[in-house]
Amino acid sequence: MYKLEEFKQLVKDFSDVADFLVIYIEEAHSTDGWSFENNIDIKKHKSLEDRLSAAQILLQKEPLCTVVVDEMNNAAAIKYGALPERLYVLQAGKVVYKGGRGPWDYNPMELRAFLEKIK
Repeated sequence: MYKLEEFKQLVKDFSDVADFLVIYIEEAHSTDGWSFENNIDIKKHKSLEDRLSAAQILLQKEPLCTVVVDEMNNAAAIKYGALPERLYVLQAGKVVYKGGRGPWDYNPMELRAFLEKIK
C-alpha cells in the first residue's frame, strides 16, 4: 500500500501499452505475525476466503487494474519470488523486466523508465 499511488500513476500513464494485473499474495506483515505499528489489520490467511477478504481492502483503494488472488499454496509468489512484492513485465509469455524485491527494492520509477522505452 505504501507505493500504491505511484503504481496507480503507472496504470494511468501506460495503460495504452501494457495490461496491468495485481496478484494478491500471502500477507507479509500480518498483524498476528511480524508487523509494523501502522499496519492495516490483516491477519495471516488461513483459508482462501481469508485471502479474498484481505484483497477486498486493496480493491477499496481502487488500484485501477484487475486484482486476482494467489492460491493458498502460494504458487504465483513462489514462481515469481514476489514476497512481499515485486514488479514484472511480460511480453509474449516471457519476462522482459523483473524489478527488485520489496519493500526496499520495489521501485515503480524504475518500471516507469522501462515502460517509457517500450512506449
